[in-house]
Amino acid sequence: MSRIGQAPIEIPKGTKLTVEPDGLVKVKGPQGELSHRLPASISLEVDGSTAVLQRAKESKDVRALHGLSRALVANMVTGVSEGFTRRLQIEGVGYRAELDGQRLRLRVGYSHDVFVEPLAGVEIGVEGNQGQVVVVKGADKQAVGQMAANIRKIRPVEPYKGKGIRYQGERVRRKAGKSAKVGG
Repeated sequence: MSRIGQAPIEIPKGTKLTVEPDGLVKVKGPQGELSHRLPASISLEVDGSTAVLQRAKESKDVRALHGLSRALVANMVTGVSEGFTRRLQIEGVGYRAELDGQRLRLRVGYSHDVFVEPLAGVEIGVEGNQGQVVVVKGADKQAVGQMAANIRKIRPVEPYKGKGIRYQGERVRRKAGKSAKVGG
């Protein structure tokens, strides 16, 4: 039995969850509105402030979709009520980020500035006195994670000096540099 799929989803106050007959789930809250179509073998029942997903069959594929669907709907509820945030830290001499209107300008050691356009429904911000922390916010967990990954991919952390863009709290394994020639 899927432990994740059976867990009820708590719907906070100010958040509205509706299910259409064709399996389209719509969640509306203070942070925005999201929708997702459930597989045909999964149904969602809303009872007051909780929602529970049921499956029609006990096949392996349907059991896997049960847990996945529950996680996706729970992330939608969390996203429209609280939102998701990813923080990226920029390390390196002269490396910085700043906002240029809606888009992000990164100076990360290339001969040119790199501009990043935010995805739909995602906000980008910069914190720190030198623009050392980039904050990615939004209601859609997948879009926030993809935007953060796109920014990180511009200058991944190199293992010798640790320069580059990393997730805040990410540990980077450092390598030893060249050793001096011994004996000769």
